[in-house]
Parts: sequence; C-alpha cells; structure tokens
Amino acid sequence: MDLAGYRPRTVVSGGVVELVVMWGGFPLAGAGVGWLLAATTGWLARLPWVPFSDLIEWLDRLPEPQATAGTIGAGVLAGLVVAGMGTAERLIVTVDAAQARLRRAAENRTVARADTRVAFLADKHLVLLDADGAELVRESTDLPAARLAAAFQEHGWVWADGDPHRSAYRLWVPDLPGLPTGAEALLRARERAIKRDRRDDARELRRELGRIGVVLRDEGKRQYWRAVVPGAGRPTSAEREPEGR
Repeated sequence: MDLAGYRPRTVVSGGVVELVVMWGGFPLAGAGVGWLLAATTGWLARLPWVPFSDLIEWLDRLPEPQATAGTIGAGVLAGLVVAGMGTAERLIVTVDAAQARLRRAAENRTVARADTRVAFLADKHLVLLDADGAELVRESTDLPAARLAAAFQEHGWVWADGDPHRSAYRLWVPDLPGLPTGAEALLRARERAIKRDRRDDARELRRELGRIGVVLRDEGKRQYWRAVVPGAGRPTSAEREPEGR
C-alpha cells in the first residue's frame, strides 16, 4: 500500500477543554447561584415584585444549614443538566479526502467530497453546497472558522470565506413573484414558526423548501431566499445515519 500521499482524517471539535468547561463550569456556576439565592431569600421575600414569591418565602422559612445545602445542591443539579444538554448538542466534524461526517448527539450526517462544490461558515452555521448551489448540510456551530477551514483545505476540499451566493438572496415578502410552486405556503408557515420560536418546525420547513429548490438565509425574523439552478434535488450521498454506523 502506497502511503506517500496519505493524510489521516482530521477531527474538529471543542475537545477536552470544552467538556471541562461544561462539566466543571456549569455545576460550579449553579452552586454559586444556589448559594446566592440562599443568602438573599430573606431580602427577596420582602420585595413585592419578585417572581415566584411563594417559593422564595418557603425557602426563607427552611432551617439552616439545610436551606443553603438544598439550594446549592439544586444549583449543581441544574448545572449538570445544562452540561448534559450542551454535550449532546456539540458538533464534531470529521474530514478526510473522500467525505465529511458531522456528528451531533445520536445523529451522523455524511457528505461525499464528490457531491460538494464548496464549504464555508456563515452566520455560525457550517454549510456545504453542491454543484447547483443547493445546501447539502447546514449545521449550527461555534467551532472556529480557522480550524474548520484548515481541516477541509488539508484534504483538498474547496473552502470559501463566506457564502458565495450571498448577493443572490432576496428578502421574502408575502405574494412575492418568482417563487417555485408551493414555496409561498411554506415560507408563510415558517414565518409563523419563527415568530413563535418553534425552531424544530422552522428547521423542517427549511428542509422542505430546499427540496423544491429554495435556499434560505435568516436575519433576525426576516427570511431571505434564492433559487437553485435546474438540477436541485438530485440524489447525493448526504444521509442521516443511526448512531453506531
């Protein structure tokens, strides 16, 4: 086997430091909030505008040191819950010369380099586009752009400093002409989902729009769109895999 040109896969993640911050920092912060709450319940109970006043008064009546120990323990538990959620939602990107794998919680998404024209980071999302400009992947991430760029470029992928189609987006307003059939209803539904902060619904509606050749970019609660050139929706190797595959 000729290993002269072989380059091992590159993994980009928050690493051990990110895990230490989450599993150490969040419980400590929770403990601090719990101690502060225990130390100020007497003062808070006298303020008529404080929310959850019944709970504050109940805590104020508890004997010490049980009250302080209990609030600190509750704070630590809350910190552990937040750390667990953060660990599940952290994105791990693995890149080699043939494919990129994006893992979050129990989901893997694999995209072949042959299907991908360009990769870039836009609005804290890692995006991979195919030759027609359709989105193969859009995943939110706080991973540094420099590390992602280096990982993709090291293995021969095309990396852009920003969205190469950014100038093609148009602000969506109701009854805008030029949209593909069915896009108007989906955009209206997604607008309602965004206003109600239903992120899962908004994500699913984005995918539905992508299937009919509409790519979106959000600015606050405003939706900007562009049409994909003919050929959008062609089969690719992008797929969802169950954990362990």
